[in-house]
Amino acid sequence: MKDRIATDQVQRAPSPQRRRLAAIGIATALIAVMPSVVGAAEPFFVMASTTSTEQSGLFRHLLPAFTARTGIQVRVVAQGTGQALKSGINGDVDLLFVHDKAREEQFVADGFGLARRDVMFNDFVLIGPQADPARIAGGKDVATALAAVARSAAPFASRGDNSGTHAAELRFWKQAGVDPKAGSGNWYRETGSGMGPTLNVAAQMSAYTISDRGTWLNFRNRADLAILVQGDQRLFNQYGVIVINPARHPHVKKDLAQQFADWIVSREGQETIASYKIGGQPLFFPSAMP
Repeated sequence: MKDRIATDQVQRAPSPQRRRLAAIGIATALIAVMPSVVGAAEPFFVMASTTSTEQSGLFRHLLPAFTARTGIQVRVVAQGTGQALKSGINGDVDLLFVHDKAREEQFVADGFGLARRDVMFNDFVLIGPQADPARIAGGKDVATALAAVARSAAPFASRGDNSGTHAAELRFWKQAGVDPKAGSGNWYRETGSGMGPTLNVAAQMSAYTISDRGTWLNFRNRADLAILVQGDQRLFNQYGVIVINPARHPHVKKDLAQQFADWIVSREGQETIASYKIGGQPLFFPSAMP
């Protein structure tokens, strides 16, 4: 009966409230079956963030610390950055935590966000099979490496989802002077999914792929994959936080979202990011330390 009432509420709600209710439903679907149920009276806001922050395990480490400090629950909708920005434009979420700085700055310039602040960074890495048919292992030039992959026609798994990682990958192909679409359906395969599933596809195919380092470090199904190219300055990967502008969408929970935006760039928030490690190796590096 509760499910039916919730469905009726979504169907009757006007846009963007209808989309927002749907987004909240996705973010909280698992909460209903967990033994610890979030109380209805507890304040919460909805954050759209990248699959890399979610699949790297960062949020399991970070969000409980924020909730312990403020009492505010964060409901995460994990999407590629492109889709997260659309969610922000539509007013379906209250805050963005994403990693495509050029598009984020345009989002704010267009009036959809209040401000953009740097939060943390890591880097992208070029992953591939240890057999390395393109012979790129040990290189530090991502464009040269991708050109070699294209020449070898070795399998390459792309996210193909308009995410921040996908946008970076396309930049690297352009710098390599290669149009990967020419190999689409042959050696170039688009998964249309997040980083974790794309790494799974690469492992199954013994394919090359571009990944953020955080998701790679938390990835267990590596098969014969390894980092082959890293260290190029162009592989730098910056994350930012943006509160949705209530002048565009008066229903957004600006005050709650702003508390998170302020906390994540505070000393406590930055130290919490820095303390998240796997095997003693940090996955993200704070970049807003006061």
